[in-house]
Amino acid sequence: MIREREFNAVPGVPVVLALLAVAALIVYIFFRGAQAENGYVMLASIAGGVVILFLLVGVFIVNPNEGKVVQFFGRYVGTAKQPGLRWASPFYSKRRISLRIRNFESAHLKVNDNEGNPIEIAAVVVWRVVDTAEAVFEVDDYNNYVRVQSEAALRNLATSYTYDSHDDVQMSLRSHTAEVAEHLKREIQDRLTKAGVEVIEARISHLAYAQEIAHAMLQRQQAGAIIAARQRIVEGAVGMVEMALDMLSKREIVVLDNERRAAMVSNLLVVLCGDKATQPIVNAGTIYQ
Repeated sequence: MIREREFNAVPGVPVVLALLAVAALIVYIFFRGAQAENGYVMLASIAGGVVILFLLVGVFIVNPNEGKVVQFFGRYVGTAKQPGLRWASPFYSKRRISLRIRNFESAHLKVNDNEGNPIEIAAVVVWRVVDTAEAVFEVDDYNNYVRVQSEAALRNLATSYTYDSHDDVQMSLRSHTAEVAEHLKREIQDRLTKAGVEVIEARISHLAYAQEIAHAMLQRQQAGAIIAARQRIVEGAVGMVEMALDMLSKREIVVLDNERRAAMVSNLLVVLCGDKATQPIVNAGTIYQ
């Protein structure tokens, strides 16, 4: 693999000033030769002017957070990163590479989650080039490479998780956003390392069920939430009934036989688990009437 190395270009301002000074001298010599009608001096002046123009081609500008990949007839020479006006041999070709932080949002992809449900998912990826040599020479088009590989990583991520879960143990795309984002970042980084790209952040920007099952999955989601809530209500109600019976027994407030205990448990569960307010009935007689 081709690794980036720094190219120390010559400061451009002194070179430009020197070339302009020489150009002014050549113009002066040319006019003096014209006055003396000396053809050799005039031809030498013209040749010198052509050389000056050729040397000026080697002047280039490096902007902040930018690199210029320098090649000599196809051979990689180095990357100039120091900003300012620079000069290198006119025989060197120079290709601009931006080192600024960039981001893009992927298309809305339709994939199946871990349970086989079709979902729509998209992500925002923040990245930058950290190795200009790998970005230029290891892949054909690093911009397109970043986009395609990011979408491939997003597809692979979506198949690794369920869309949603009703417990804290199983990770899902909707409930564990931080963990999923970190997984997505690692997944994309593994694919883009060979292109000299660093992934700074990757997060899901769009997540929804596919239109053809959105209504059915919404009903399923609501039913699952109701079941989970009912389960927690029943668990709490059983604990409260058990606590009430233990306190009645320890304090010897009332002694109940098995039949009355069962009736009391049934009544308490109805009161605690019912989704509507219950109407109390006051027994004016004994509990055995």
